[in-house]
Amino acid sequence: MQRILVVEDEPTIAQAVAARLGAEGFEVRVVGDGPTAVEGFRAYVPDLVVLDLMLPGMDGLEVCRRIQAERPAPVLMLTARDDETDLLVGLAVGADDYLTKPFSMRELTARVRTLLRRVEHAAALAAAAPVRDVVRLGPLEIDRAARKVSVDGAPVHLTPIEYELLNSLARTPGTVLTRAVLLEQVWDWSDGAGTRVVDSHVKALRRKLGADLIRTVHSVGYALEITP
Repeated sequence: MQRILVVEDEPTIAQAVAARLGAEGFEVRVVGDGPTAVEGFRAYVPDLVVLDLMLPGMDGLEVCRRIQAERPAPVLMLTARDDETDLLVGLAVGADDYLTKPFSMRELTARVRTLLRRVEHAAALAAAAPVRDVVRLGPLEIDRAARKVSVDGAPVHLTPIEYELLNSLARTPGTVLTRAVLLEQVWDWSDGAGTRVVDSHVKALRRKLGADLIRTVHSVGYALEITP
C-alpha cells in the first residue's frame, strides 16, 4: 500500500484529504506543522507528500527544501494564494505540482495518482535502461540510466516531474512541443487543461538550467534550444 504524508494545519481540510485518500486505498498520516512534517517524512518514509504552503513553525517551502535534500519524493503543494511567485518558488525548491484552495477532492486524487504513476513509470524505465545512456546537447548532459542532469559539468537537482519535462523536450531538440503534448507526455493529462502548470515548470527549469536552454514559441509551446 502506498503511503502519503498530508501536511496541513487546518483540521477540516486535513481530515477531508485524509479521508478521501484513505478511501482511495492509500495509507495516510497527517501532521499539522513544519517541524513535525520533516520528522514525519524521515520516520514514515512516504511515497508522496501533500504539503500546505502556509504552516506554523516552518513554512511549506522550507519543509519541501529539507525533505528533497534528504530523499527525492513527489510533492503536491497546496496554497491558498494564487500567486505565481509563490508557485515558482515552490517548484524551484522541489514541489512537483500544486493545487490552489479551494479544490475538489476528485482533482486532488487525480493529481496524486498522476504523480505516483509518473514515479513508477520513471523507475521502470530506469530499470530497463541500458547501462549507459547519456544525451549531450551543448552544455546540457542527461544520464537517462541514472536520471542525472548536469550543465557545464555541474550537477543539477531536478524533481521527477522536472526531469520528465526536460527529457520530453530533449527527445526532439529544436522541435516545438505544444503545451497539450507536454501535458499528455509528462502529466498524462489528455484533456489539454492545466497549461499553467506547464508554464510554471518550464520557468522552474529555466531557473535551474539557464534561461537560454528552453525557447518559448508564443501561444504554441516550448523547444529545447541548443546552440553549438
